[in-house]
Order: sequence, then structure tokens, then C-alpha cells
Amino acid sequence: MQNIDFELRGEFIALDKLLKATGLVESGGRARTLITEGQIQVDGQTELRKTAKIRPGQSVLAEGAKILVKADPSLA
Repeated sequence: MQNIDFELRGEFIALDKLLKATGLVESGGRARTLITEGQIQVDGQTELRKTAKIRPGQSVLAEGAKILVKADPSLA
């Protein structure tokens, strides 16, 4: 499984935007499809909300990869 560290520059990012920002999907449409089909997990739970707020400390499983969301240290 591929691990991806994502530095968040803000309080949160929408789940569909995170998938696109990490390059796991090519389009927002593909991200939304994966989410609505129940193929994405946030902190071990299936997430069906396209715009679920993902915050630092959370992990997302998608397309055979684990995204670890971290706070941008320059914003601390």
C-alpha cells in the first residue's frame, strides 16, 4: 500500500478535493463516484459524503493508498 503525506494549508479540505489534490484521481467526477460507491474510508469507516471535512490527524484509504493528513508546519 502506498502512503501519501498531505500537508493541509487550512482548517480542513473536502474529501473529493483531497483525492484530486493528491493525484489519486484525475477528476472531481471520479472522486465523487468513488465516494458514492462506498470505496473510500476515513479513519477506518466508509465515508459517503463527498464534501466531508478532512482535518489534520485523519487518514483516508483510497485506490490502494493511505493518505495521512498533517497540518502544514508553516501555519502553526
